[in-house]
Amino acid sequence: MPKSEFDRHMLEALVCPRTHRRLDYDAERQELISKSAGLAYPIRDGIPVMLIDEARVIEP
Repeated sequence: MPKSEFDRHMLEALVCPRTHRRLDYDAERQELISKSAGLAYPIRDGIPVMLIDEARVIEP
């Protein structure tokens, strides 16, 4: 089964649920990065999982 691709146009509508700031797309890791919150939200089957409990903490 081919991996679903994330639609980059969604970045215009999505913000970090913790900080309400913009997100950066990491295509290699399939994550949306919130530098302001220090969190990485996973993208599964092309769908961003925008739950703080599902986010990975990233080092500054």
